[in-house]
Amino acid sequence: MTATTHVTTADDLLAAPDLGPCELLRGKLVMMSPAGSEHGFIAANITARLATFVRRRGLGAVFGAETGFQIAHDPDTVRAPDVAFVRAERIGGRPGKDFFQGPPDLAVEVVSPSDRAGEVLAKVGDWLDAGCRAVWVVDPDSRTVLLYRGRSDVCSLAADATLDGMPVADVFG
Repeated sequence: MTATTHVTTADDLLAAPDLGPCELLRGKLVMMSPAGSEHGFIAANITARLATFVRRRGLGAVFGAETGFQIAHDPDTVRAPDVAFVRAERIGGRPGKDFFQGPPDLAVEVVSPSDRAGEVLAKVGDWLDAGCRAVWVVDPDSRTVLLYRGRSDVCSLAADATLDGMPVADVFG
């Protein structure tokens, strides 16, 4: 284990794997609580379905929770969505051991009971500002998915809707 007390860059964060769940937000370390079982179940369900869809079509790669995406430099920002997709042409081959440079094409955030609305919206804004093409915000309590394609391009989908060929109800298991 690496003992790191001062983390302000993506390299510092990568060198400190013993920190536990965290993100780097404009050079400041932000610790996160472990997700609850419902959150993990929904994120795994989305990961499995999306990975099958992507793999069968050779579209790119799907990344699971805690995968770091470096979306800003100096000060560094490394965000970790619950699920992410990156198009094949952006990967080039097998992903490296460091943080992915740039945003995913799709970031999925599953809302936890401890999440504050402002924090979730800030994350969505960070993804979109970095160039992410779409962000899904999955809310288990309301059983809805907010689909962001831009700050002013937002669509709310209820459980009876379809999300890119998948019934929204299936997202929740």
